[in-house]
Amino acid sequence: MNFPFTLRDGREYDVAGFGTNSVDFLIRVPEYPAFNTKVELTDYVQAAGGEIATTMVGLQRLGLSTCYAGRFGDDGAGEFGMESLRAEGVDVSFAEVVRGAQTQIAFILVDERSGERTVLWKRDKKLSYTAEKAPIDIVDRSNVLHITPHDPDACISLAKRAKEVGTLVSVDLDNIFGRLDDLLPLVDILIASSELPKRMFGIDDRNESLKALQERYGSAVVGITVGENGSLLLCGGRFIETAGFEVPGGCKDTTGAGDSFRTGLLYGLIKGESIEESARTANAVAALKCRAVGARTSLPTSSELKEMLKK
Repeated sequence: MNFPFTLRDGREYDVAGFGTNSVDFLIRVPEYPAFNTKVELTDYVQAAGGEIATTMVGLQRLGLSTCYAGRFGDDGAGEFGMESLRAEGVDVSFAEVVRGAQTQIAFILVDERSGERTVLWKRDKKLSYTAEKAPIDIVDRSNVLHITPHDPDACISLAKRAKEVGTLVSVDLDNIFGRLDDLLPLVDILIASSELPKRMFGIDDRNESLKALQERYGSAVVGITVGENGSLLLCGGRFIETAGFEVPGGCKDTTGAGDSFRTGLLYGLIKGESIEESARTANAVAALKCRAVGARTSLPTSSELKEMLKK
């Protein structure tokens, strides 16, 4: 099945990202600690992350053109985060540094037995965008706008502009945010975390919860990621269930796996692949990401992805 979209010619960027960036402190532990105990950690690393920033890096590594619009604090973490995007070739001319603000950070506990993680995060309110400050220019210059709805007013402004100029809107939805009823009807591709549709509609059956999501908001493609089991998409009345890939060498860390899935799905869309092949690509990118600790550490190159897809 083909995606029910037409991409515009002559756009400067394949994908523009608006939303979260983060500097992550990843702490590997032998097992997740019980309450009121002490556990010696195995090791820890500082690495760049954040949903949208990670997806832009993933697409850039695969050879697409991307830009990132988001805010950093004027601190050491902000310098680290901004440079991590520049080094990958992501255009950061739309990114901003906010004086007196702290860059978003996360402390992430990674259970080394399985690679599963628990995230503790903090985002400074000074990093938020209003509708009036939304970076509208990125919409006209891109084929796809990929967002997280942390700043809903700004996202709605961008998504409305996207409808006017024929830019597709993709959303990374992992929680319930304000003004979703205003934003989601403007979204073309809506990929949520596995349990979110159930939380939104109270429906246990995954297929039925996805149907409810699509019927409520009208996105042409809706879907969920289901970890090592792969993904489930719904488009044109058809459910597309795609198995996950085994992580080469075993799963070291699932941080950013969902962001990586979205990387692969958007890559397939831009390259003109079918929805089925794009979902398979998305699951391959997510598996390759899990080879190492950190959201972006082992995001694949195009050659690595091709080798994975041959399996």
